[in-house]
Amino acid sequence: MESFLGRYRNLLILVLALFVQVLGLAMQVKRGEAENTRLIRIWVVDAVTPFERVVVWAQTGVDHVWHNYLNLRGVRAENRQLREQIEQMRLQEVRLSEDAAQARRLQALLSFKEQYIEKTVAAQVIGTCGSDVSRCVYIDKGSNDGLKTDMAVITGSGIVGKILLVYPSSAQVLLVNDQSSGVGVILEKSRLQGVLRGTASGETVIERVMSDEQVEPGEAVSTSGGDQIFPKGLPVGTVSRVFPGKDLFLTIRLRPAASLSRLEEVLVITQKQERQALADDQTRQRAADILAQHLPSVPDKPPVADAKPDSIKPDATKPDVTKPDVTKNALPVAGATPAAPVKPRPKPSTASTTAPAQTAATQQAPAGDVKPQ
Repeated sequence: MESFLGRYRNLLILVLALFVQVLGLAMQVKRGEAENTRLIRIWVVDAVTPFERVVVWAQTGVDHVWHNYLNLRGVRAENRQLREQIEQMRLQEVRLSEDAAQARRLQALLSFKEQYIEKTVAAQVIGTCGSDVSRCVYIDKGSNDGLKTDMAVITGSGIVGKILLVYPSSAQVLLVNDQSSGVGVILEKSRLQGVLRGTASGETVIERVMSDEQVEPGEAVSTSGGDQIFPKGLPVGTVSRVFPGKDLFLTIRLRPAASLSRLEEVLVITQKQERQALADDQTRQRAADILAQHLPSVPDKPPVADAKPDSIKPDATKPDVTKPDVTKNALPVAGATPAAPVKPRPKPSTASTTAPAQTAATQQAPAGDVKPQ
């Protein structure tokens, strides 16, 4: 090593001096007037970037392989659980389809009618009432567009309210969270019906539900159609809290499905149509069988056993079998000789007709004693 340094000492000092000189120039010289970057920084970045790329590529590859390995460990168990869930959902779908078909058949047999939304008018919210006591908004459609009072106002997410006042080019909508509002609702899981009203603070509560009923938070609520304003089945909201109220009733707080404080566009139901549920002949027959199993049957008519003979009139065209035959069962009269029974007389043959006659003649008189009269 000492011989190498001693032999090439001058050359090494020259290379080192040139390197320091170039390094100093690189630190002073800029790449251009537009870019205020030292040349030494560019060289360092170009020298270090390939190593950084290799490190990042290796790290990314290791992370990808590791995460894939961890994910693949539970794939088989997850697939098994998903298969079981799919089978359960298929069974549930079959059961629900059968229940729905049976409900349609029974609705058709009972002449059940439902209300459907046939026509709506889109409107834009242009203002509010500006009062903390009342909850209402104004829309840009009025009587000129066919709007009337007590028409339902909805959005794509749920109900909003009803039209309270109508003007030629605008209308006032009373929201469901107002104190004077009232909407007939039904809880979808427990099928309990109540009345949706607003509070002074702008919240929505359900009243007229008995305290002994079980209502759980998170249960969905829809319209019942009992108020004759909103059609049945429109989303209202979800139950947020349940606590005892007054007069043995529950107070159920509701989270509205529609954002009542951020209304921009609404739909006004201008026309509703009642449709009757229909079913084909096969389904009606099955529904009739279902009803026949649940309804009591009519008992059979008892036989007429205690009827009086006088009430039954004989038919003149048929012989009366109830009367006795006089000729066969006639009683003997006093002093009269009973008639001997008549026996059937056998028919004599042609060969023996002359012999009995001659025998009788010879027995009555001999041939010599016969005298002519």
